[in-house]
Amino acid sequence: MIIALRLWYTNAMKGAIFVAQTMVNFRMDEELKANMEQTCKEMGLSMTAAFTIFATKVSKEKRIPFEIAVDPFYSEANMTRLRTAIADMKAGKNLIEHELIEVDDE
Repeated sequence: MIIALRLWYTNAMKGAIFVAQTMVNFRMDEELKANMEQTCKEMGLSMTAAFTIFATKVSKEKRIPFEIAVDPFYSEANMTRLRTAIADMKAGKNLIEHELIEVDDE
C-alpha cells in the first residue's frame, strides 16, 4: 500500500491523477469503426478518448450533445410508396413518359 500511495503521490505531483476505469463494449459496423478510427487519428485522438469526451459531455449536460433527427426519406410511408413504384415499374404499370428539356449552362 505504501508503494502504491508513493506512486500515486509521485504521479500526482507530475500532474497525473489516476482514476478507476471500467471496460465498455458495444457493437459497431466494421466500416463505421474504421472511418471513426481514421477520423480520430486525424484529430490526434484515440477512439477511447473520443468516446470519453462524448460520455463526459452527455453526463454533464444530461442530453445528447448534438441534434438527432429522422430522415423522412426512410419513413415507412415513403418506403411503401417506393416499393409500390418499383413494383409498378417492373409490371409496366403507371409509367409516364417525360420529354427531356435541354438547358444551356451559361
